Amino acid sequence: MTPIETRNKKLGEKVVKALKSRHFEAYYCENREEALAKALSLIDETALIGWGGSETCAQVGLIDALRRRNPVIDRDTAKTAGERMELMRKALLSDVFVTGANAISEDGQLVNIDGNGNRVAAMTFGPKSVVVLAGINKVVKTADDAVTRARTVAAPINAQRFEGIKTGCAVTGACENCAGTDSICCYIETIRLCRPAGKIKVILIGEELGF
Repeated sequence: MTPIETRNKKLGEKVVKALKSRHFEAYYCENREEALAKALSLIDETALIGWGGSETCAQVGLIDALRRRNPVIDRDTAKTAGERMELMRKALLSDVFVTGANAISEDGQLVNIDGNGNRVAAMTFGPKSVVVLAGINKVVKTADDAVTRARTVAAPINAQRFEGIKTGCAVTGACENCAGTDSICCYIETIRLCRPAGKIKVILIGEELGF
């Protein structure tokens, strides 16, 4: 095991312990292959799946695996913006909602940021279970650091994925604290405790994944 791998494992185990103390179900996987197997083991093959935008879930291969195995609410099949929004609403009542995390504090708090709010809404209420995949690069020291990461690291990178939006970060690559209608930082959510216990299952992966 390399020094980086050793450090990632030690940090990952620390964060998993902190997450469990906050009533999350939490696991550390050393790589994406282990993470994919763990995620699939936590999801019944008959469960109706919804998801929020997550580069990490895509990189791990979870979205494609679920499309092959489970009934899914797939917003990417929408032909219009209205149809896509309707599918996102339906995902709020899925059996299992799959997503990533913009940041996780070392003491076990999850922070996510959204433009439409569908992802943060689903994480807190609606789906019976939530499975969160996150690379070790999402771990920061404090909950305040997690909000800073979400706004100044994750959001400016995510903005580059969307065509035609007119946010400061889309232009400059840095957070400009914008307040326009195109902002993708409308909803900032901190989950400090999981309720009911075990509803949110966090898989922390010892690789740099996502934004």
